[in-house]
Amino acid sequence: MEQKLLIIFLVLFVGRFIWRYFLQNLNIRHLQSHGKNIPQIFQDSIDGNTLCKMVDYTVENSRLESKENLADDIIALAVLCLLLPSFVVALTGLKIHFIWQALIFFGVFAVIGGITGIPFDLYDTFVLEKKYGFSTITWHIWITDLIKSIIISAILLFIMVSAFMAFILYLPASWWFWAWVFFTLFEILMLWLYPVVIAPLFNKYEPIKDELLKEKITALMAKVGLKAKGIYQVDEGKRSKHTNAYFTGIGKTKRIVLYDTLLAAHTPEEIIAVLAHEIGHWKKKHILKQLTFMIIASLVLLYCVYLIVNWPPLYSAFSLKDTPVYAGLFLISFYLSAAGFFLSPIGATLSRRYEREADLIAWELTGTAAPMIDALKRLAKDNLANLHPHPLYVWFYYSHPPLVERITYLKTLENRQGE
Repeated sequence: MEQKLLIIFLVLFVGRFIWRYFLQNLNIRHLQSHGKNIPQIFQDSIDGNTLCKMVDYTVENSRLESKENLADDIIALAVLCLLLPSFVVALTGLKIHFIWQALIFFGVFAVIGGITGIPFDLYDTFVLEKKYGFSTITWHIWITDLIKSIIISAILLFIMVSAFMAFILYLPASWWFWAWVFFTLFEILMLWLYPVVIAPLFNKYEPIKDELLKEKITALMAKVGLKAKGIYQVDEGKRSKHTNAYFTGIGKTKRIVLYDTLLAAHTPEEIIAVLAHEIGHWKKKHILKQLTFMIIASLVLLYCVYLIVNWPPLYSAFSLKDTPVYAGLFLISFYLSAAGFFLSPIGATLSRRYEREADLIAWELTGTAAPMIDALKRLAKDNLANLHPHPLYVWFYYSHPPLVERITYLKTLENRQGE
């Protein structure tokens, strides 16, 4: 059985590497072969030089991602094959409490993962993003962000690991259920706290200064009975020129956030259209549906983990003589990560459906698709988006419909209005 488990892992792990590499190269080749052709709907907004820049940016980003994925895979194999067995022996030999063993265990591997990602983040932020005119971040802000992120991650890791290990230790027959209850409540709490506690640690949030735009947003929200704590603008421009707008929080902490870069680059009509799209997600209860699915899926997943985490072959397959539960959870996470990768198209397909539904709601709320079309064209140009993704890559990865497809759909809605 140990050999079968190891073979299953290798098939999933190697299969993920091969399929990911294949898709990325397929997408790059497709882009390079079609990258000189400006789509008809972008003829009025993008020139040849901009299109070439879009192609180069996408290709360089994709290649950097491939290298990071390769590094992650190499580190993962090294951890499983070289470090894990001896590390578990050393930990179980220490005369410390089980929960502290687990905290050290997950803490060490979190540090390894974090260190692995730093060189790629540095290159992406200070080389690639600066090369294409996006990154505005200083070293001081980057280092400060890193320190804050480490502290927050350490606190969250401490809470989650301590709670899960306590349930396993003191409620061995039902820990999966209580862990699920804790996880669900903790996730909801984090959704509530994020806008008012965590996000302000990184950015300055202030009420939107454009009163006319604020009135238009408030009127738009009133159409669907949506109430938010406030409408804020955030100083994201100190890090990047990329643009965005989003809803965040739940209950009394629910708010609308606009990047200062979005306010500077788009017309009020385009901003209203973008927000109408976000309101469409709320009206169709997409966030609630995703949260509900996550809660149900986590219950099923935790029960399955409960059934197999104490299974001896799981440990012996990776040369572990000791069988501490935290090591079992770690091993299962590798299986779940590799298997979950191949389920990506399910979530991506559903997400694209949600995006089309939100676009439809935005059209219904504003009475026109023209501002959204203009906004998407501007976003594509300003963010150097890929206008020629391969259909298979889209199917597997894309959470949004490709821009050409999305704008074509909006034009169809606009034409329908004119009939």
